[in-house]
This record gives sequence, C-alpha cells and structure tokens, in this order.
Amino acid sequence: MSKPKRLVLILGDQLDKQSSALKDFDFQHDEVVMIESIPEAQVVWSHKAKIALFLSAMRHFAKELVADGYAVHYVSDSKLSIVDTLKTLLQQKKIAHLICVEPGEWRLKRDIEKLAQDSQLQLDMREDEHFYCSHREFREWAANKKELRLEFFYRLMRKTHNILLDTDGNPEGGQWNFDQDNRKPYPKSGPGIIESPVLFEPDAITREVLQFVQANYSEHPGSLEHFRWPVTRDQALEALRYFVDYRLRNFGVYQDAMWTDTPYGWHSILSSSLNLKLLNPRELISAVLDAWKKYSLDLSTVEGFIRQILGWREFVRGMYYLDMPNLAQDNYYDHQRALPDWYWTGKTKMRCMQDAVDQTLKYGYAHHIQRLMVTGNFALLAEILPSAVCDWYLAIYVDAIEWVELPNTAGMALFANGGRFTSKPYIASGAYIKRMSNYCSGCQYKPDVRFGESACPVTTLYWNFLIKHRKQFDSNPRTRLMTANLKKINDADQSAIVEHAQQVLNNLNNL
Repeated sequence: MSKPKRLVLILGDQLDKQSSALKDFDFQHDEVVMIESIPEAQVVWSHKAKIALFLSAMRHFAKELVADGYAVHYVSDSKLSIVDTLKTLLQQKKIAHLICVEPGEWRLKRDIEKLAQDSQLQLDMREDEHFYCSHREFREWAANKKELRLEFFYRLMRKTHNILLDTDGNPEGGQWNFDQDNRKPYPKSGPGIIESPVLFEPDAITREVLQFVQANYSEHPGSLEHFRWPVTRDQALEALRYFVDYRLRNFGVYQDAMWTDTPYGWHSILSSSLNLKLLNPRELISAVLDAWKKYSLDLSTVEGFIRQILGWREFVRGMYYLDMPNLAQDNYYDHQRALPDWYWTGKTKMRCMQDAVDQTLKYGYAHHIQRLMVTGNFALLAEILPSAVCDWYLAIYVDAIEWVELPNTAGMALFANGGRFTSKPYIASGAYIKRMSNYCSGCQYKPDVRFGESACPVTTLYWNFLIKHRKQFDSNPRTRLMTANLKKINDADQSAIVEHAQQVLNNLNNL
C-alpha cells in the first residue's frame, strides 16, 4: 500500500462496519487506526472487566476489518492518551486528513477538535448514524420547551418511525406507556427458575486480553473470573436472538425486581453490545416486534423494552450533547460528601448495598433499578458529591459510555441538574427496597425503623432529606404525598430523625 491519504479513527465504542466513518473508505489509499491507550482506562478507576471488554472487542473487530481487506494500524498498550497517540501517528505518516465519528465523550470530542485546530488538520468528524435521532432533530424538538420530558419525545419517536402504531396511527393497545404494568416484585417465595442469558467462553484473543488486564491493571477494581460478555457482532446477535426467544417474555413484569444471587434477572444484558455498536438499536426493536407476534407476548413487556431503547436511550443522548459541559459540573443541592470506600469493596452491613456492589464488582453489571434506587438513591440521600458518583458509575459498569452514563447518573439518579429533564428527585426509603427485593431479610438494619441503632440508614436519610427539602417536595404535585406522610410524624420524632441522620452522614464509611 502507498502512503495513506486519510486516516480513519475507530474508537473502542464504535465497532460498527456500517459506521459513517467507513462509508467512503478508499481501500487503495486510506488506513484505519485503532488505539489501546493505558491513560484512557485511568481517566476513571475502571473495572477490570470493562477494560477487558473494550480491548477484546476492539481486537476482534480489527481482525475482522483486516479479513475484509481494510488496512489497519492497530496500536497496543500506548502509554499516551488517544489524542497524543493519534498526533504522533499523523506526524509520522505525514497525514493531514482525519476521519472519525463523533466520540461519545465530550472530553475526547473536544481534544480531537483541538488537535485538528492546533495541527491545521483537515478533520471530518461525522455524525453517529447508529442512533435514531440526530443532534439537529433533538435540538429542534427541545427548542423553546419549558419542560424536557421523555414521554413527549418518546411519542414523537414512535410516530416518526412508525413503531407500535396501529393502522390509524394511534398507539397499539390504546395508550403510549404501560409503565404501571412493569413494576412488580418477584413473588415472596422468590423468582423461581430464571432462564440464564447466553454467556460466552473466552476465546484465544479474549484469554490473552484477560491475562494482559490482570497483569497491567491489577490494582483496578472488580473481577475477571466471571467475564463472559459478547465481544463480537456474531456473539451479540446470538445473545439478542436468545433473549427474545427465551427471556423477553418475563422482562417487562419483573424489570424492576431485585433478588440476591440473581445478577441478571430477566434483563437482556445487551447494553454493552449496543453501546459498543456491535448491535444496532433498529435490530433490537425489530427482533422484539417479531417476537411479540411470534410468541403472542404481552404488549406491556414489548412496549417497556422499546421505550428504553427508542425513548430513554435516545433521549439521554440528546440531553448529553445539549447540556455538556455544564452537566458534568451540575450540583443542584451542593452536595460535597466523599463517596464511601465500600462503593469500591462492597464491605458494608447494608445488605442492599452489599449485594448491588458485590454483584457489580463480580460482573461489572447491575440493572437499572439497582443503579437508580439502590446505589444512586443512597448517594443522593447521603449528600455525596455528584461528580464522584458519576465517576464511579463510569468506572464500574462495563456498558458505561459517558453520553449514556452521565445523564442517567447526574440527571436522573442524583437530580444534580435540578430537574432539567426529570419531574422529581427519585428517592425512596428502605420500605421500597423491601417491597422490591429480599435484601432486607436478615439485614441488621430494619427498613421500617426511622432512627436509632437498628434503623435502616436508607430510611433515616430518606426522612431527613424530606425534612431538609420539605418546601421543594411540598410544592411539587408528584412529591406532595411524600411530605403529606412526613406530616404524620410528630415533631419529636422528626428531631430524632435529623439527629440520627447526622450521625449516619458523619459515619458513612462504617455503615
């Protein structure tokens, strides 16, 4: 091959052969570059399984590109950042034209643009066509709206793409949203037999990566023992087919349920493949719609899954690019407490937190209610610095890319942006966790006790939060019932709650 004229950068979360970056690839003159950067895994203290997933998927993808005839320059184990490595390559190869898809992280997007400006580089940064909604479409929808709410965006997406509409253009089943049907706990006897998701034994490439990660990132959190994630498109497609055939039927009704020793529940665990771009959201929605007809599935299950993909996933991406970089610094309540050490170890006496964190350290995974209503709920009630919590979520989950992680954590779990796109803070006492799980069974803390030695810290901090922010909650129709219940607690007990809450807040590491 002669000296390449253009360099095409493929990032670790852009593993898509249909990528807009490859659309006009010149097989005679262009070259793909992929970069493994040690500093990128240290921007946050990343879970070993997350590092391994990226590296294995990247190496598999590069191998497939070479087999398809692409010229690929693959950089392993770079001690420089992605941008500094890229700068060195451009200088060495004397290339002045770079093509890439817009990164899913504001920092990296900004740094590539700065590199182009400083180096007089011709930069062709293309829109990520993986998504249903473009930046322009989202900005046009959001313009001049007093409130930005998922429900109205979701309805627009359903209409625009003709998904779950009847022949008259109305929503299937006569309503847009069946969320109320998708919030059931498991029976008191437990979840019963849950069909296991497809898990993949590591092949030679993955085994090499696992050894590399263990040797080079030994101080990072998490385990590699249970690494069974899809790392190729073929594996991701197999996982999708298995989910819709065997697990989708129970996803909807139990999607919010939690139970010890059931790390995946009935969830698809396809988010890592989706966010690495091994799968396209259109494929997921098509497969779910086909399964709905083929297996006569309940509409509430189908709608609930599609709402997460077509609605929420697209919505938070739009909000990320609309509100960055301010979103990363937002701190509506001015919370400043440090993240408790046991978020990294699981060594806490609270069984709900212990199970959610232990599971996360094992697999790099927890489902959305564990993230929102256990680890996220506690972080909000415990007044933890939002940026510290966001860094933890970005580090600890294998599917966490900043465009999806940050709006979910800062905006939804922590209310750090003051309700920019949520109508209320998502908080709950230990009673909610008891209702939705078996975590409280055998725990030394009691979810129905508000203060005192046996009081559940979640419950104590919940009531303390309501007392502290009573005016805000009382003025919101969606939270007024919470403060109505607060009025049923006498003044002496409220004072005792506040006093005990201060003890809890000053002793977070020892709960």
